Parts: sequence; structure tokens; C-alpha cells
Amino acid sequence: MSDRITVEELADLMKRTAGVTVSPQELAERTDTGFEEFGIDSLGLLGIVGELENRHGMPMPPDAEHCKTPRKFLDLVNSTLLAGA
Repeated sequence: MSDRITVEELADLMKRTAGVTVSPQELAERTDTGFEEFGIDSLGLLGIVGELENRHGMPMPPDAEHCKTPRKFLDLVNSTLLAGA
């Protein structure tokens, strides 16, 4: 298990937990695009956060479920994972 979440992993989580299919390439090119433009609402993001908490056995920061873009989400989650590693 990695101590960082990649764009590929986030794309997979978006599909598995929120039912939204976005290619990793598109997500990488559009990391500053709002989650809502990908079809991810607050409940979908909460599902992603919950899956990450289960996978890594640690709580994610409360702000994670309020991130507006994939870049902000990845930055916040990865800094938390690195600090807890």
C-alpha cells in the first residue's frame, strides 16, 4: 500500500464509490476542475473519504470531504498520509 494517492487511484475511487467514470488521463489534465463538473457531489466525495479511511486505517482530515477540486483533495490527503506514515 502506498503512502500517496495517485490520480489513477482517485479515478478508480471515483468510479467504485461514486459511480463516476473518468479516465486517469482526463483527471490528470483537469485536476483544477471542480468535482461537480465530473459529477461528484458531496455524498460521492464522502464515500471516497470513507474508503480511504478504511483502506489506510486512519481518519482523513475533516476538510477532505469539502475539497472542491481533485488537486486540493490529493494535496490534503497525501500530506495527511505522509504525516501519518
